[in-house]
Amino acid sequence: MAEAHQAVAFQFTVTPDGIDLQLSHQALTEIYLSGMRSWKKRIVRIKNSVITGVYPASPSSWLFVVIAILATMYTRSDPSMGLIAKIQEHLPVSQSMSTQCQAVVSAVLFSTMLWLMLIFTMRLCLKQLLSYHRWMFEQHGKMSTTTKIWVALVRIFSGRKPLLYSYQGSLPNLPVPTIKDTVKRYLESVRPLMDDKEYERMTKLAAEFESSLGNRLQWYLKLKALWASNYVSDWWEEYVYLRGRSPIMVNSNYYGMDFLYVTPTPIQAARAGNSIHSFFLYRRKLNKEDIHFSYLRAMATDDTVQHWQDSDYIVVYHRGRYFRLRVYQAGRLLSPREIEFQIQRILDDPSPPSKGEAKLGALTAGDRVPWAKARTKYFSSGINKRSLDCIEKAAFFVTLDDEEQGMMGDDPAASLDRYAKSLLHGKCYDRWFDKSFTVVYYKNGKNGINAEHSWADAPVLAHVWEYTLATDSFQLGYNAEGHCKGDVDPSLPRPVKLSWEIPPECEEQIAQSLAVAQALADDVDFHVFSFQEFGKGKVKKCRVSPDGFIQMALQLAYFRERGTFCLTYEASMTRLFREGRTETVRSCTNESSAFIRALEADVCKHLFRVATEKHQLLYRLAMTGAGIDRHLFCLYVVSKYLGVESPFLKEVLSEPWRLSTSQTPIQQVELFDIDNHPEYVSCGGGFGPVADDGYGVSYCVLGENMINFHISCKHSCPDTDAHKFGDQIRQALRDLLKLLSPSQTEASKTEESQPKVKKEQ
Repeated sequence: MAEAHQAVAFQFTVTPDGIDLQLSHQALTEIYLSGMRSWKKRIVRIKNSVITGVYPASPSSWLFVVIAILATMYTRSDPSMGLIAKIQEHLPVSQSMSTQCQAVVSAVLFSTMLWLMLIFTMRLCLKQLLSYHRWMFEQHGKMSTTTKIWVALVRIFSGRKPLLYSYQGSLPNLPVPTIKDTVKRYLESVRPLMDDKEYERMTKLAAEFESSLGNRLQWYLKLKALWASNYVSDWWEEYVYLRGRSPIMVNSNYYGMDFLYVTPTPIQAARAGNSIHSFFLYRRKLNKEDIHFSYLRAMATDDTVQHWQDSDYIVVYHRGRYFRLRVYQAGRLLSPREIEFQIQRILDDPSPPSKGEAKLGALTAGDRVPWAKARTKYFSSGINKRSLDCIEKAAFFVTLDDEEQGMMGDDPAASLDRYAKSLLHGKCYDRWFDKSFTVVYYKNGKNGINAEHSWADAPVLAHVWEYTLATDSFQLGYNAEGHCKGDVDPSLPRPVKLSWEIPPECEEQIAQSLAVAQALADDVDFHVFSFQEFGKGKVKKCRVSPDGFIQMALQLAYFRERGTFCLTYEASMTRLFREGRTETVRSCTNESSAFIRALEADVCKHLFRVATEKHQLLYRLAMTGAGIDRHLFCLYVVSKYLGVESPFLKEVLSEPWRLSTSQTPIQQVELFDIDNHPEYVSCGGGFGPVADDGYGVSYCVLGENMINFHISCKHSCPDTDAHKFGDQIRQALRDLLKLLSPSQTEASKTEESQPKVKKEQ
């Protein structure tokens, strides 16, 4: 019971002489320091809220305006054109103030109103400037005069040293495309997938929708766009993520891997110590808004996203037990060595899991309805509720895995495949899939991350993960023995094991959820490989977008394997707009299919360039709010609210994405010196297949000479094979580069005349 006594600030007993009060100095100190830390965080947040609230002006500019107005008053001029006098007449305390004091107060009030009006005007101007997107459609290396003027104006109205959220109030709302444009782009996107008869039928359905029901649905959508800051995001979060009743494991959650070639330390507890400390350093920077950015209901039918206050502890799973581990002591963040010490205590703890505890996490891996019912029945009161609250309110979840993972052994390719499957689903009960993210530390020092999708898309978590990997290896480091650096406070209280009372009926539900999750996990076929024959360096020399090049390779690989084309999903960001999340780039186009069919002909090089240019156009349209799928999705939601059926929308929304793709961006290149330390590259991350008979493909372009691929599909489909598709991708990449590569003479001329390539946005 030592842990319980640590949590008590004082003890008292009633004696014949009165009350004997014994105060715990350590506990009272902890309470005081914890309160001070909480107030400091509040003050920082208030300060940042003020700075962000008046952006693009600064709080000090208020004083400048006040002094300027007061100075003009002493020159006997009235910059307010009589407004200061009007304010002075209506001051509620004018009788108790001198005339001079009334004039000063009136001038300060007028200055404040003028300052607020200037802020509103500047913010409105900045919002209009940020609505300009023509720069995205200009040729790389060439900038129009209009864009140059735009860049200058944005710099003028952006102020200096913006915080992380400074631009939030100035970002434009996501525009609603016209029905005509969306339908036209949709029909164009499905043309290569249909024969003449099918396409004619779909064209008639689209025309009927556009001329009748579409306009009515569009009216409601425009009304929402006027009222809401983003007409897509809330419905996308609710209907795509939170209302789905199938397992989120594999179907929704995604993962990120550790370094491909390097394991900074083979000591599991030490790796956890450094990286857990790094996560909290990132959170500290986030709370201070010191992160650098690019300019750029509780029932069985619905899940909810819970936002908790900053937590000072994590929950750790090891060998069927759950532990609460505090990472703050006396108001300070534990050092990496101290976190390692605490993690090692958990690893050395011999206590067995309580009855029903070991596989409890399977409830979060199975179907959502049984988990919701079990939660209400078995975890809504008593000790189970307290332990569940502890997990859900933790900063994040940690798993100490007994397995060894990473690129290793005689078959490194197969080991990467096992590594990916482990991060995606593990044993189906040793991750808490409902948490925002679970960090997994393996026995050999490798780590990885599994993320729930509803709260954030992959680029957000990738930003955190990049910072953690870099801080762990390049800033914190390890001593010669592989342990974290620093000293340990031996008085640290031990991690507290959570307690559970799991009845037999709940154990039965855990077993059922585990069976569902295990069947889903066993069906996933994964292949991860690193393509190093060439990378974006050679692709750019061919004056081709690396992303467009890879997408054409995927189209070619799929066509060679299946003999047909398919509806292809590529994730794009809409973060140029307020609350923007994702949009779909339909990478299979008339242009890409024409190129692939003509690959052996003399004109195919020209067709390739036409296809990649079309892909880039679609990508930019998606980023600038002119995509197809989110608009159609919202129109479908409106139709359901109105209780009307649309054959066109029903068919559109039921089409399977047999090729679902996404690029994992490297956002903080300054953290990694790939040129001098090429071994410190992450393998990226991946996700499960979207369609039962399709592929999920994630790729990461690293440096100039490497592209990593993560391919998933299902064993149960006889037409898909992740390894065979990987072979097709490799060959497609080679063939496309061979097609585009000029002769040696042409290559030298190209390099001399080639303009500087603008970085991908």
